[in-house]
Amino acid sequence: MQQKTKLFLQALKYSIPHLGKCMQKQHLNHYNFADHYYNRIKLKKYHLTKCLQNKPKISELARNIPSRSFSCKDLQPVKQENEKPLPENMDAFEKVRTKLETQPQEEYEIINVEVKHGGFVYYQEGCCLVRSKDEEADNDNYEVLFNLEELKLDQPFIDCIRVAPDEKYVAAKIRTEDSEASTCVIIKLSDQPVMEASFPNVSSFEWVKDEEDEDVLFYTFQRNLRCHDVYRATFGDNKRNERFYTEKDPSYFVFLYLTKDSRFLTINIMNKTTSEVWLIDGLSPWDPPVLIQKRIHGVLYYVEHRDDELYILTNVGEPTEFKLPPWACGFIMDTNSDPKNCPFQLCSPIRPPKYYTYKFAEGKLFEETGHEDPITKTSRVLRLEAKSKDGKLVPMTVFHKTDSEDLQKKPLLIHVYGAYGMDLKMNFRPERRVLVDDGWILAYCHVRGGGELGLQWHADGRLTKKLNGLADLEACIKTLHGQGFSQPSLTTLTAFSAGGVLAGALCNSNPELLRAVTLEAPFLDVLNTMMDTTLPLTLEELEEWGNPSSDEKHKNYIKRYCPYQNIKPQHYPSVHITAYENDERVPLKGIVSYTEKLKEAISEHAKDTGEGYQAPNIILDIQPGGNHVIEDSHKKITAQIKFLYEELGLDSTSVFEDLKKYLKF
Repeated sequence: MQQKTKLFLQALKYSIPHLGKCMQKQHLNHYNFADHYYNRIKLKKYHLTKCLQNKPKISELARNIPSRSFSCKDLQPVKQENEKPLPENMDAFEKVRTKLETQPQEEYEIINVEVKHGGFVYYQEGCCLVRSKDEEADNDNYEVLFNLEELKLDQPFIDCIRVAPDEKYVAAKIRTEDSEASTCVIIKLSDQPVMEASFPNVSSFEWVKDEEDEDVLFYTFQRNLRCHDVYRATFGDNKRNERFYTEKDPSYFVFLYLTKDSRFLTINIMNKTTSEVWLIDGLSPWDPPVLIQKRIHGVLYYVEHRDDELYILTNVGEPTEFKLPPWACGFIMDTNSDPKNCPFQLCSPIRPPKYYTYKFAEGKLFEETGHEDPITKTSRVLRLEAKSKDGKLVPMTVFHKTDSEDLQKKPLLIHVYGAYGMDLKMNFRPERRVLVDDGWILAYCHVRGGGELGLQWHADGRLTKKLNGLADLEACIKTLHGQGFSQPSLTTLTAFSAGGVLAGALCNSNPELLRAVTLEAPFLDVLNTMMDTTLPLTLEELEEWGNPSSDEKHKNYIKRYCPYQNIKPQHYPSVHITAYENDERVPLKGIVSYTEKLKEAISEHAKDTGEGYQAPNIILDIQPGGNHVIEDSHKKITAQIKFLYEELGLDSTSVFEDLKKYLKF
């Protein structure tokens, strides 16, 4: 490993682009070119830092700011009239609350993004891409740059915005809720903004400016959920569009990231456990990219730049110089340090929850357990730990109404994910708010396989350790019941996508812990999916689930927990499954097969049990469209809540009245 670290530190100076398909404008002697490049950018030193707590997720690398919400009922943006200005001396906190209370509720539907560049803010208003002067961003005084309706898509929204360095162009990625397909439009900014070009199926994209002050757009192309190609394009009088990199290994994907100081563009080539980064000089984007460190199995790293220094965040090697730049604060720490010393840690070493009121008003971080919702003062958050089967302490985050009494008789909704090293989502959702207001307890179980406690937490819950996540989930639910939070007859579980593996496995192993389960686009047939290499994500997912086609150990282990493989005649909780007709990530075929097999097992158990047995309800709700998970689907939200209330025998009248405050029916 020491040798690997030495190679890693020397990589930028001596590595030359020759891996993959890099097209060069001119032939250079590799070593001379590397020295030339190294001297020209004048990097002072390299910082190799080891990741302890939370490696930056791909989503965290984006610089978009969650902000305005919108309704597409009108073609053009609608400006509020007769709106009373807020008092100048009003506290900032009070301004937020006042605005939230007075703004029409139907506007809180879809989150869009905004980007600040130069003296302008770029964002979506209505069905238009607009910009306004920074100081006028809250005054509805904006310039319309592009009407999304021109693309003739059903309810389009802007997923990402990037502005060219000198603001001659703006690029926006546009999607719809019922599909993962996207279109990137390039708008030329002038007195009369016009769409200069559009590219289909763009994943990530960034702008740089070349030596001749020409804006160059780098973007990745996604085909069948696989992202392997990198392009660069120019516009105006000197139009060109060329592919200059193709990743040959189908188990890897490619995404672009512009360093926070916009000095370098990084081409990140990754799978679940290994990464490789190529560096493009933002001042000379037509030069061949420079390889930082050739991929080494099990080595993940990310690159940032600040003040002529490269910062390399990695999961291996000893730090040669430990230094925390401002941009890294919160996710880089010495692995030998006490987690309590980290200013971003609480009593349990996971990132604290953030309250989102009406989706975009972000509350303050908690400094200790048991704090109330900073806006409404009506709910309470607690940190708990459960001891898993192997003695590992598993953190939980629990929300409940402040004035709730006799919590053992309150309904409980468990959330779980536990895969890919991703944190369990705890962002504000209207349906979660109304459940808490109606007396529900919400519990988030941060089981192994997720990313809350860093890379090792993920490693301890993947491949042949996936059963750890199941043991953690069982321990969390039993601990909650043991500490007086609800009871099995009032306990429900919800999960989406890969979280369906643990949820489905729990239904097989300990169905008596649950009364009802809601699943959305759940991954339930792990074995057959991972043996089908024709599916778009199978090869990319081998590092998470294993390779049952070539590894008998992996195959036998998957058989032990795979929800589909372990269905048996027994009593099950009631299950509501939402699936999407053209979902490419979790094919409908596997969900249908699971549902049919589950119903058959329940029928067989009912026959053996005899008369009087009340069989659970198994509902498969197939939604149209090709997206994977649609968070803002009102139909899905209401169907799931209705299911939970009916299964627990609760009156849902008040909860649906409250939902109307947030959702437009």
